[in-house]
This record gives sequence, C-alpha cells and structure tokens, in this order.
Amino acid sequence: MSISPRSSRRVRTACGLAVIMFGAALFVPTAPARAGDVLVFAAASTTDALDAIISAYGKTGGTAKASYGSSSTLARQIVNGAPADIFVSADQKWMDYIAERKKVAVGSRRDLLRNTLVLIAPFTKKAALKIAPGFGLAAALGNGRLAVGDPEHVPAGIYAKQALTHLGVWNQIASKTARTQDVRAALALVERGETPFGIVYSTDAKASTKVRVVDTFPRDSHAPIVYPAALIAGRDTPEAKRFFAFMTSSDAVRIFGQFGFVVD
Repeated sequence: MSISPRSSRRVRTACGLAVIMFGAALFVPTAPARAGDVLVFAAASTTDALDAIISAYGKTGGTAKASYGSSSTLARQIVNGAPADIFVSADQKWMDYIAERKKVAVGSRRDLLRNTLVLIAPFTKKAALKIAPGFGLAAALGNGRLAVGDPEHVPAGIYAKQALTHLGVWNQIASKTARTQDVRAALALVERGETPFGIVYSTDAKASTKVRVVDTFPRDSHAPIVYPAALIAGRDTPEAKRFFAFMTSSDAVRIFGQFGFVVD
C-alpha cells in the first residue's frame, strides 16, 4: 500500500521557472528567485530546523530558499539538472548517488547532523510497546497499518526496515505498512489518526503536538542516521559557500540542537 498525503511545506523552491520535469520527479517552483538567492535541496525531516536557520541567515543580509522532499527524489532531480546549490541528504546513499555522477563540489562534502528513530502513535492513543527482539508490533497494529517512508527509497523507511528486520518483526508487518513518499508524510498519517503507529525520526516527533513517542529504536538496530551536506558542482558560488558555512556556525548548531538534531 502506498499513501502520499499532501504536506503544506513539502516543496518550496526559489526558481522562477513554471514547471520543470526532472526524470520521474516533478519540480514545481513556487517562488521567484532573486539575484544572490541560494537554493537548498534538503531532506523533509530538516524542514523546521532549516527554515529557522534560513530565517536567522536572513538577519545577516543573505537570502536562501529551500525545497524539501525525500532525499531520493531530490538527488535524482539534482542529477537531472535541478538548480540546487546545496544538498542536505538524510543518508549517505543519496549523497553517494550524486557524488558518483560528479555533482558534488570537490572537498565540500561533510557529515552535518545525526538523528534517532522512534515509534510513534497519535497523541490520544493509549499504547504501551517496548521495542525489543520479537516485540508485538503486528498484534498492536491489528487491522491497522504502520506509517513509514517507502523502504525502497526513502531513508527513514530504509532505516525502519533495517531496524524491524534486525528485531525479527519485519516479515510480520511488511504487508501492514502504509508507505509514503517522505518521512513527513508518514508523520501526517499518524497525526490524523489514519494509522495507529508510525516510524519517524525523533526530530519529526518533537516537531508535532499531535503524536507521542512510544519508544526509541536501539541505535545498533539500524545504520547510523547521518545527514551529509555538500555544495553542488558548478553552483558553488560565493553566496552558496557563505550559506554553507552558516549551516555549520555556532548559531546554526544551536538551532539544529533546539529541534533535536545532534550536530557533528
């Protein structure tokens, strides 16, 4: 089952083109670019934190815009010519994907953030589940479904499948998953009570007042959740470099921390 609910902040861009098709992904600009604007393509899970950082950056006199979505979709758009200046991925795989295609500016790639994976439920739902090998997730779901990013390409879903496989319960619940196009879409399903449980990053759960954390997945149950960032080759302008540096400044570190990210 694949569910892709709309999200009010999923796609934001700074390009003045009307509609551009990049491979299989549709890139729909919503705001005109201005000279000096920096366009960041970033994983959906960074939405709130990066919005705050862009706002703080504006107070320094710089301007930046962001387009949020699944790292896989954004990476493919970059490879197909989307006008991104910076890419922030939710895993190494999709940064590797653009690097292998010579889209990463030499020497710019760095690990920016870390995150954790959590099991969530609607805030009003009373459920007690302790994550452990063989835990009763399938029984708790009943006839409901587990909201997850599509484990075929969405980093949050890939981590979720790794964790549930490690814990020996993936085969029991694989047919009960509601697979979404990014992690914020999975969060939205749980927020609306359309699914009884979901798996998202801890930062996503922290950003919502409509869900609660049931438990946190052990770090050794999945690959480390690392967000690499890089400048895009051929678009590493002085303005892009300035914002890229700001993302690692003490002000940005403080903001990322407020939203629950661990900063390397």
